[in-house]
Amino acid sequence: MTALMETRIPGARLLSRGKVRDNFDLGDALLIVSTDRISAFDHVLKNGIPDKGKVLNQISLFWFERTADLVRNHLREHRVERFPEPLRAQADLLRGRAVLVKRLRMLPVECVVRGYLAGSGYREYRRTGAICDQKLPGGLEESARLPEALFTPSTKAQQGHDENISFSQVADLVGRETAEQVRDLSLAIYRRACEHAENRGILIADTKFEFGLDDSGLVLADEVLTPDSSRFWPAESYRPGGPQPSLDKQYVRDYLESIGWDKNPPAPRLPDDIVEGTRRRYLDIFRRITGRDLE
Repeated sequence: MTALMETRIPGARLLSRGKVRDNFDLGDALLIVSTDRISAFDHVLKNGIPDKGKVLNQISLFWFERTADLVRNHLREHRVERFPEPLRAQADLLRGRAVLVKRLRMLPVECVVRGYLAGSGYREYRRTGAICDQKLPGGLEESARLPEALFTPSTKAQQGHDENISFSQVADLVGRETAEQVRDLSLAIYRRACEHAENRGILIADTKFEFGLDDSGLVLADEVLTPDSSRFWPAESYRPGGPQPSLDKQYVRDYLESIGWDKNPPAPRLPDDIVEGTRRRYLDIFRRITGRDLE
């Protein structure tokens, strides 16, 4: 099985290649193709994970549908049979991994929500007793469930690492009214997703959202509640006090830490067993969350 690492669409102008997605300019719309590339520690790795792009695309579609009453989203079309020409000629390539979306003015903020103490949030808590200037009770263990879900935004770095910022800094960047709206929407989407996921034996430790603006206001964009943008933990194995087994990209991060990679280029190549283990985790979380098989 081969991973799709790059796409070229005859007749469509490439706008940009992100860490995972290839974006094509269609005038008033964008074609977003989720490839099988995988990144870790801000570097795209040399080989990808077969079917990963389809998982990211289709799980986002699932969440867009389940949150449509809370917030508008950028989706215009996901059925390749309804794509314009020349895209329909690439139906076999695009099916299941591509969407047509509305062009937006993206906000320069990652809207992170945390329900559990993990990752950079746990490291910040260890240093300061708080996350993004929000004080927490003392003595919390790694992976502990927080008293309530927290909006812990970060910068959206073009290069290097995102950095956690306070709510007041978000307000300085986008205006207080917009900051309050994205905070409240992020928390509402997270709470709804957690209720659904917990009924299927999954804990969503944290996740991040991106929002943009059109002439009518805020729009949910990019990917939503995927194993690239979230920490998914099996509820049956949850034990606070240390790291948790995961059904997301953490499996790759843990492997890269174990081999002592210094996180500088060139990025290493993943061995076959790590590729297959990652693919299995992505497919597992997709089926458990959606109740569907991958298209």
